[in-house]
Amino acid sequence: MSTPERGRVLLSVTGFNPQRWYDLLSKERDVVLEPDGAEDPSIDYAVVWKHQKGALAKLPNLKVIFSIGAGVDHIFADDQVPDVPIVRVVAENLTQYMCEYVTWRVLDHHRQGAVYREQQVRKVWHEPRQPPANEVSVGIMGLGQLGTRAAQALRAVGFSVNGWSRTPKDIDGVKGFHGEDGLTPFLNATDILVVLLPLTPATHGIVNHSLLSRLRQDGPLGGPCLINAGRGGLQRETDILKALEEGVLKEASLDVFEREPLAPESPLWSHPRVFVTPHAAATSDPAHLVPPMLQQMAAFERGEALENLVDRSAGY
Repeated sequence: MSTPERGRVLLSVTGFNPQRWYDLLSKERDVVLEPDGAEDPSIDYAVVWKHQKGALAKLPNLKVIFSIGAGVDHIFADDQVPDVPIVRVVAENLTQYMCEYVTWRVLDHHRQGAVYREQQVRKVWHEPRQPPANEVSVGIMGLGQLGTRAAQALRAVGFSVNGWSRTPKDIDGVKGFHGEDGLTPFLNATDILVVLLPLTPATHGIVNHSLLSRLRQDGPLGGPCLINAGRGGLQRETDILKALEEGVLKEASLDVFEREPLAPESPLWSHPRVFVTPHAAATSDPAHLVPPMLQQMAAFERGEALENLVDRSAGY
């Protein structure tokens, strides 16, 4: 049996050091770094993160596009993306990082982290009331692989966990809500909101004042908390600040922002009830993400089906 010919790869990444990706991919593939490779008919695969718009449309024999992150909104920002399969890279390392981040931030809000940090500055020795985890309801928006794993971890800690998704999802121990009809009941039952949605036209700006005002206001934490580790385009930061000032929202942990890096003049940096991290919840590590890409390329060349394909109609 003849060995399938190995296709060439175009690597186009912005915001990451391309050398690490190049070194690992080139162990098994002939790799071309953008801007080289324009209109190259020998390129079969593109590995991208915020690639130059229109660049992929110039590759006449492109067969598959790989996103180096869990999200693919950066690909659909290009209105000239060729009609070829798009693969989301799913790796245990990425899922674990996100699970750790969500668990950390939920526990910090639950165990009054902001209160204790403020008391430490003032040298105040005071223990606020601490409800047990089973009295606190964590609501997760987005029940893909990342959201599902986070829900399972939070259930193991003892929290009551609800989930909301576009279509029905059945996760053991998690009360599910779905669709537009299920959104308000989901929010009304949520003390800590965790946002892990993909960014699509339907979800752009969904974390706004209207949504935040529907979170449970009389819960055991003294007000609802927000955690967004999905995409910055999901939130309206002026609405988050307004909700904090009005008392509609108690605290927020934000890992993603409408514009990144977050501008130095943003009031989010210095707000006493906002915890900021620099889009670091689940960093795309090439050491963990390149191997599954290479495995998928080899399987594709053997005639096997691709995994983790993006649904273009849904946008993720």
